Amino acid sequence: MDTSTSYLGFRLPHPFIVGASPFGYHLDMVKRVEDAGCAAIVLHSLFEEQITLAREGTIAHMDVFESELAEAVAYFPSSTDYALTPDAYAEHITRVKRSVRIPVIASLNGRTTENWLRFATVIEQAGADALELNIYEVVTDLDVQGIAIEHRISDVVKELKRVLKIPIAVKLSPFFAAFGNIAQQLDRAGADGLVMFNRFYQPDIDIRTIASVPRVELSTSAELLLRLRWLAILHGRVRPSLAVTGGVATPNDGIKSILAGADVVQMVSALLRHGPAYVTAMRHGLEQWMDWNKMSRLDEMRGRSSLHMTSERAAFERANYIRTLQSWGRH
Repeated sequence: MDTSTSYLGFRLPHPFIVGASPFGYHLDMVKRVEDAGCAAIVLHSLFEEQITLAREGTIAHMDVFESELAEAVAYFPSSTDYALTPDAYAEHITRVKRSVRIPVIASLNGRTTENWLRFATVIEQAGADALELNIYEVVTDLDVQGIAIEHRISDVVKELKRVLKIPIAVKLSPFFAAFGNIAQQLDRAGADGLVMFNRFYQPDIDIRTIASVPRVELSTSAELLLRLRWLAILHGRVRPSLAVTGGVATPNDGIKSILAGADVVQMVSALLRHGPAYVTAMRHGLEQWMDWNKMSRLDEMRGRSSLHMTSERAAFERANYIRTLQSWGRH
């Protein structure tokens, strides 16, 4: 049975890889992930704010020593709160690449098209096999138009493709007026992969202190449906590899992701809950499903539940919406 797949030009023995997470912090943990059988790993993210703080002494264009900016700067973590400094991150990539054989994908997390992106060349020189560009921004300026954000992301990819030789995957949120169009724009800009989706972290409010409280909850299968929808819409219609991240908690979730059109399945929460060896259960569930359905190759199942062969996609989506609403209370 052939469960191999291709992602960013790499041939992998199966589609289950580790997403950006604490699993990338230490070399011993990366080795453990490899020994458990994970096909590749995305290292934890290096943030735009870390790079500008280390190189320019600024965070989001704010001088950290300006007293009138102290409150805004205080919102961000201090340099000692991050797992690695930018230079240490590059050294970490080199050590990891010397020690493991699985593809190692570095991660940059930011929101602008500015000088911090030059660090991508350092990452390439350090030996990373690919770069995942994690674009995350909640736009609070009411005068900024959606098209300006789309152009900014596309410009980032064009600039990086101009200077890098390694593949680039773009990790995005789903909150665009027409996500399919931004996917197409990134395809034209040269992106080698699209990662769907960045989780929308939302702080809670502590009613005792009247303060925002950041909180991270591990994802569950309930988050997968949005990702399946867009995988199914994009499969076969854009050139970049498609990766799903968020909501893959069980072997059945992995199977659904591939049926919708995913080339790889990024896993974090399930591995944090059960340990890296859980990838064995994911592989076994996939192989068992393929055997039951008499499929000998992963390519036979990928995209079987996508809209690739549907000529009236908009009608299908609208009809499915109406059918879902009408199904309530009928069972």
